[in-house]
Amino acid sequence: MGNCCMTPSVQSEKKQGKHKSNPFATDNGSNHASRNGKNKSYVLDNPTGHEIEQTYELGRELGRGEFGVTFLCTDKSSGEKFACKSISKNKLRTRVDIEDVRREVEIMKRLPKHPNIVSLKDTYEDDNAVHLVMELCEGGELFDRIVARGHY
Repeated sequence: MGNCCMTPSVQSEKKQGKHKSNPFATDNGSNHASRNGKNKSYVLDNPTGHEIEQTYELGRELGRGEFGVTFLCTDKSSGEKFACKSISKNKLRTRVDIEDVRREVEIMKRLPKHPNIVSLKDTYEDDNAVHLVMELCEGGELFDRIVARGHY
């Protein structure tokens, strides 16, 4: 997702009645059933949970990267909006890729609360993806703004 330029005063979006399901989920209905199985590998040591759909509703796509997709997501109980970076495990081909994701999560967990630093709220992992639920930032990528303006 990169660095964001500003934290939004989150505005309510129009409900379209469409629920976006987890694009990385399997059809077997139980993404965590094989958590103890020998054939599945897991990236995170202590995720918040294994079924992100129980807590969050995934919305429109906000962006794409090399390893996954970032979606708007809404906490089902509070209505609060976040960004969910879903990293496909199929794209994590090497041990270095997996370690990079682990390191990103560990760094984000340890960052101090600050208005200019995106905060990590929750982490989820199912058989197909790692999901990082983060503070929603609007205004685009910092790098894109620097390029567009020619300076910081």
